[in-house]
Amino acid sequence: MSDAFDPVVIGIVSVSDRASSGVYQDQGLPALQDWLTRALKNPIRFEPRLIPDEQERISAALVELVDAGCSLVLTTGGTGPAPRDVTPEATLAVADRVMPGFGEQMRQISLAFVPTAILSRQVAVIRGKSLIVNLPGQPKAIAETLEGLKAPDGTQKVPGIFAAVPYCIDLIGGPYLETHEAVCKAFRPKSAVRPPRG
Repeated sequence: MSDAFDPVVIGIVSVSDRASSGVYQDQGLPALQDWLTRALKNPIRFEPRLIPDEQERISAALVELVDAGCSLVLTTGGTGPAPRDVTPEATLAVADRVMPGFGEQMRQISLAFVPTAILSRQVAVIRGKSLIVNLPGQPKAIAETLEGLKAPDGTQKVPGIFAAVPYCIDLIGGPYLETHEAVCKAFRPKSAVRPPRG
């Protein structure tokens, strides 16, 4: 079954002073891993990192994950306006190109839930053949941002950002990601859709 889908290596990074020092249990990495496992049909190898809110260490982890072959790197935490929130700066420091549409859409989704969404500074960038995206810190917000908003009848009201991720990774030369539509329907132009294999 899994031969029908390209394998993918995904970096997941939780940025938290307190979780990385053991003050409390990290919830970001399990939330990311759970959602991606439910959403993707591809065999996934995760590269997890739990690091404090230190810009140089975050940047170094992102570079390390891209160099290790991660086509997608998702971070959680450290994107607010507090002095220790430096994940966006660390991400922009290693960027080849910035993808502003991701941050714009993430804030739109979050605004449907909380007015403080405008305080979020999440960014997305491309480095080499990898897409790096900053996500919110709370597990519920992570899922909402990736999946988007659905109406009570299950129709999509606001697209989640992950709908655009597989095609973005196609365009930068990564593996062909396929999603479980019940979780998140990936969007590709018809010309970019690959016929089912095996």
